Amino acid sequence: MALSTGLAAADGGVTITLKHGTPTEAATRDQLRRLMNTYDLSPWFFTSSIVVDDSAIPHSHPVLTLHTRHLKDDDLFLSTFVHEELHWFLVQRGEERDGAIKELRTLFPSVPARAPEGANGEESTYLHLLDCYLEWQADKALFGELRARQVMEFWATDHYTWVYRTVLDKPDVIRRVVANFKLVPGRPQ
Repeated sequence: MALSTGLAAADGGVTITLKHGTPTEAATRDQLRRLMNTYDLSPWFFTSSIVVDDSAIPHSHPVLTLHTRHLKDDDLFLSTFVHEELHWFLVQRGEERDGAIKELRTLFPSVPARAPEGANGEESTYLHLLDCYLEWQADKALFGELRARQVMEFWATDHYTWVYRTVLDKPDVIRRVVANFKLVPGRPQ
């Protein structure tokens, strides 16, 4: 049973579907609506269809899917949402993304390829260095340096631990790669 509800967004319309129609999925949908009305998310919005699923691990493709884990923590929830949206941005910028990953391979020749330190394979870990760095920048823009740092510190103990720790410890290295390949959402390319 999938329940759908339309949601107006600054860039047009967004459809949010509840996978099971549970109260926690509905509350998470309402949380997302509230956050979309509170923050200007337009620089990080690349999808028009979102699924909320109690039992899912958040993922970007084929349809952006969020879980209900952070129902009581807006910062963690918003960071998760932006993280998944940024995967769509990086897909749209495939040539630049691939060049950036190639450069990251020379800067970080050995990366973890499995959870919890890395992602699902080396390629995904390199991709997540970009995505998680961009997530941190978005978080800073959305809710400030201190809260963004707190979110990243939490992630560095939760999942992609090596990735988030590397983003926090070597931001200048990753910033240069992102700048070299013009991987900055919301800016003319």
